[in-house]
This record gives sequence, C-alpha cells and structure tokens, in this order.
Amino acid sequence: MKSFLFFVTALFQCALVAGEKKPNFVFLLVDDLGWGDFGCYGATFYETPHIDKLAKDGMLFTNAYSACTVCSPSRAAILSGRYPARLHLTDWITGHKRPFAKLAVPDWKTKIDHERVLMPEALKEAGYATAFFGKWHLMPIGKPDFKEHYPTAHGFDVNVGGREWGQPKGRGKYFSPFGMPGLDDGRKGDFLTDKLTDAAVGFLEEKKDEPFLLYFSYYTVHGPIMAPSDLVKKYQEKAEGFENRRNENVNPKRAGMIEALDNSVGRILAKLEEMGVAENTVIVLTGDNGGDSDNTTSGLRDFKGFSHEGAVREPLIAKWPRRIQGGTTCDEPVIGMDFYPTFLEMAGLPARKDEHIDGVSILPLLKGQAKQLSRKKLYWHYPHYHRTKPYGAIRDGDWKLIEFFEEGNLELFDLKKDPLEKKNLSEEMPEKAEEMLKELERWRKLVGAQMMTPNPNHDPERGKGKQRKKKKTPK
Repeated sequence: MKSFLFFVTALFQCALVAGEKKPNFVFLLVDDLGWGDFGCYGATFYETPHIDKLAKDGMLFTNAYSACTVCSPSRAAILSGRYPARLHLTDWITGHKRPFAKLAVPDWKTKIDHERVLMPEALKEAGYATAFFGKWHLMPIGKPDFKEHYPTAHGFDVNVGGREWGQPKGRGKYFSPFGMPGLDDGRKGDFLTDKLTDAAVGFLEEKKDEPFLLYFSYYTVHGPIMAPSDLVKKYQEKAEGFENRRNENVNPKRAGMIEALDNSVGRILAKLEEMGVAENTVIVLTGDNGGDSDNTTSGLRDFKGFSHEGAVREPLIAKWPRRIQGGTTCDEPVIGMDFYPTFLEMAGLPARKDEHIDGVSILPLLKGQAKQLSRKKLYWHYPHYHRTKPYGAIRDGDWKLIEFFEEGNLELFDLKKDPLEKKNLSEEMPEKAEEMLKELERWRKLVGAQMMTPNPNHDPERGKGKQRKKKKTPK
C-alpha cells in the first residue's frame, strides 16, 4: 500500500508547476507551554523577543487547542491527524494507576500502530529530509522491542534525543550528561535546550539544498524546572522589583527556561536567513498541553491535567513569508490534528483522508482566504484519573460542555461571555446541555472511543487516590 501511495505522490509531484519548490517545514513543539508564557500572549515577566517577532511576522491564534490535557495523546494526534480517542492512545505513557477508583481505565495503547502513515512518513515519501529533535514519549517503557518505536521507525531519518522519556532523566537532568540517543553529552554545564538546538542547526546546514521537515519537540518547559545560572540570576534580580499585576508565574528558573527556548527559536530563525531559505520555510510554534501551574495561563481556568481551558488552550504562531500576512490574528478554533493535512496542502501534496481523518487543513485561515472553517465542533476524551476525574468534552461554536464520567456531572460554559469558565450553565440551560451531551456521545461511538467500566475492586476509601491540588507559584 505504501509503495502505491508513493507512486501516486510522485505522479502528483510531476504535475506541479515547473520550477516551483516545495516549502520547508520547521515545527516547534513546546512541552507544558502555558497560554501566558510568551510576551505576544501577555507575559511581562518572561522575555521572548524572538518569539514575539515571529508572531509579528506571522499569524497568532487565540483559539488553538491541544488534543489532550497531557502530552503523549496530543503528540500522537499531531503526527497522525487523528483524535487520541480514535487511536486509543489517551493518556501520558504510562499514566497514573488508580486500582481502587470507582471506574476502571480501559486497555489503552502506549504506542502508535505502525500501519499508520504519519505526517513525517507522508513528507518523506514526497522527497523530504526528516529529522526529530527532543522529546518523543510515544513508545512503551521497558519492553524488549521498544527501539522499534523510536522516531526513526515512524518516518524520521534522524532522531536526536527522542526515547521513552517524558522528561529528562539523565544524571544532570537538563544539564550534561544527557544520556539521549544521537546527542553527545558535550561539556560539563551544557544545557539541554542549547545542545538540541546545536544539533538542529547542524541538520539545517546539512539539508539546505533539499526540502526538509525539522520537527523540534522541546523537553522544556517540563520539570524539573532548571536553567543556566546566568539566566536564573537575571530573573532573580528582575523579580525583586517586579509588580505582578497579572498573576504571572514569577519563577526565575522557569523564566530562564523560557528565555533559553526563545534563544533557541532565534538561532533557528537566524540560520534559515543565513542559508537563504527563510522565504520558503513554514514555521509553526505551539505546545502539547497547558502549563504546569495555574499562573501560566493568563487567567484561563486550571492547567495541565485538568478539564478546563487552561489545560488545552495553547499558543500557536505560524509564519510563511508572502503567504501568511504578518501581524495577523485568527480567532477560529483549531486543534493539533490539523497540522498534518495543512502541511500536505502547503507542499502541494494530495490529502491522505484515510490517515488524517480528524484533521482539516487550516491553510485558508493562514492565507486570509477564510475566517472560519466548515468544522464547528471539537472533542476531548480522557478516560483516566489525573488531577481531575475522568471526563469528556465538546466545544461547539462558543459553547463548551464537560461530562465527568463517575457521576455524570455536567458543566456548560459560554466561552464568548465567560472565557474563564466561572459560571456553570448546565442547570440554567438543561436542554442545551442535553443537546451537546448527545452529540458528544454520538462522536464517541463514531470514533470507537474506549469507555470506562465499573471497577469491581472499587474501595471508596482506598480509591480516593492523590488528586493533585493546584500548585502555588515557587517564590
């Protein structure tokens, strides 16, 4: 099947206008990225001049979503163009264990099936050089065949840093030694974000004469929170006189991590300019789920692992010179599965609707040809225990409904009037809540979502678990 698809793709390429070059792609995915972590999204304590300029030169989205409130499912959704519920990959690998909880977690997957043609595989078939840098976290832990699920088994020619880890676990954590595939340990004191950027810049130099996909999946800003000492000192001094008017995360170490990220983005942008390929390169910057504390979300309710907007609303910036008008903003809801079909259309390649079933191309939004998509509904499915209890959710236009599976409790919000989700309207508007619940149930059947079942080992006392409360900002 893959050889046939390659043949079709080759024919399609031959039909392109003579001399037209396929665009390059730089996809930057930040771990635990909060809605309020960048200056262009309101941050005043953190400093992100390179990212802010990227937004000024491109399009900034105000309603961009991750496909899940935790990392592994949202990452799988980006690569596959499918909802985590359809993939049956619905929690971070390997998830929390709640053996005595009221509901039993389904037998979900801890890897992406090899029969799926992922975004990098589709681009590789079309002649792209593909490279992965950073956090993978899409493979089983401790299994004999785990290397069969490395990025290089899913369409990437190069893997630097990607393995089963969800966060750095080398002896130095974010500092050398790193203990990651394809990445040398460098010198004592070397910082992981900088070293991965060195490798990414090296890849760009090597592949400057052919179309490429650089997929940079940062480990930062996932814990453990640490940064180079000079950056930490800078923000310690800034914190002393900082007037925190917006309840920002005034954490010097996290601020240093964000600045290291910004410096990485700046280096990549500069390299593209130096190589003379910036004009033909698509750059996308987004996150996999919300920040890890409630003061990283610019007031949005809750954060990573919870069921509300602060856990899934993500910064999203896209730049494509001469195609995307600089300094523009898009308010239309988009989600992680949309990148796959969008990149194919940008590259002049045919859609693979049997693969990216749940994604839609957002190219009309990016090019200013449309302000809305025909799709009006987005869905989430989380049959697991985390900081919140298991739930499902739907956004339909400005309306959002959350269903909690244990008791069937509902929360209904009008996001246009109540973006911070302060007023639950489910009792005031029971008909609207019921209408949206039925649609959510219909969607779950359509995608074959795995449902929870009563737990025969349920023990009300032992099953309370350790539901994590909101963190207070470190001083």
